[in-house]
Amino acid sequence: MKDNNFNIQEYLSAGADRIIKDAIHISIKNTKEMLFLLKFSKHAKKASKIREKYDKKGQNIPVFLIASITSSCNLHCTGCYSRANDACNDNTPLNQLSDVEWADIFNQAKDIGISFIVLAGGEPMLRKDVIVKAGDYPEILFPIFTNGTMINDDYLKLLDENRNLIPILSIEGDEEITDSRRGRGVYSQLISTMELMKNKNIIFGASLTFTKGNINKVLSNETVSRLHDLGCRVVFFLEYVPVNEETMDLAPSDSEREILLKELNRLRQQYQDMIFLSFPGDEKDSGGCLAAGRGFFHINSHGGAEPCPASPYSDINVKDTSILEALNSKLFTSLRDGDLLMDDHEGGCVLFEHKDDVERILIEQLRC
Repeated sequence: MKDNNFNIQEYLSAGADRIIKDAIHISIKNTKEMLFLLKFSKHAKKASKIREKYDKKGQNIPVFLIASITSSCNLHCTGCYSRANDACNDNTPLNQLSDVEWADIFNQAKDIGISFIVLAGGEPMLRKDVIVKAGDYPEILFPIFTNGTMINDDYLKLLDENRNLIPILSIEGDEEITDSRRGRGVYSQLISTMELMKNKNIIFGASLTFTKGNINKVLSNETVSRLHDLGCRVVFFLEYVPVNEETMDLAPSDSEREILLKELNRLRQQYQDMIFLSFPGDEKDSGGCLAAGRGFFHINSHGGAEPCPASPYSDINVKDTSILEALNSKLFTSLRDGDLLMDDHEGGCVLFEHKDDVERILIEQLRC
């Protein structure tokens, strides 16, 4: 149930401040990165004040936006929820947002106080035109969640010149597990790419998907120390989202989440020159799921505004409206005003677990 005393803006702003302070701390020996982050911290403070103004008007502005800038991908990873949801394929995508349209979204996000935009896909590095546009917005930090197979010399130059673009490479731990999920030879490509970025002093991160079965492996000193030695300074632990009912048993439960939180504290003490983050994080601390514009929302490659990537439902498209109006869509409003985002769930994503309820709400809103 809702906690009426919980202040979502205070929670989000505190989280953003902590990420920025930690990023500055780990960049002390990287002059170029440090200078950018000091400037960005000023932009982030300005963004926080913008969100506070909207909050006083009764409008919550999330700190984060997830932007799937393409539905195309060059890999076929086992258990990919994007392919399972038909949000990712091999065909040349049709009717996707152009680089100009994405630039307009980035500009709108800056104006309403969104500080972080996650670039996802598909494989976002297939849309270099959009990533180039993102580099024009130093007021926003763009983590780019990539499979890491397309970072070439041109991309290294772009990343070096635009420090608001932070590549986050997906890896499963060791070579055997990574290649079994992502394809033979992918692990060696990732390692080579990490070494190139380390040599050029480009800050980068890694994302590791954890399940009931692999949580001890991805949290192990062996895995983390290997990433540390390769120059990785940001690690995202992503909670596995089931692609169907048959894979629900892989989704972490509360016991795995407790293990994660305990191990995160240990890792933060042991590796003080790294940042460790988890997604979706502890929903008990955040007053429930942060989707549907509470803490973040998702725009798919065609412009549909969705609660989150794992809940691909939309009743509004940013091609036809502003992102501010999208945040107030009937679907988003119904989800935030109801108790569904605060509901208990077994594991994975609360909106996936209650997808029938989300579909019912969507149909009801479309009928109105």
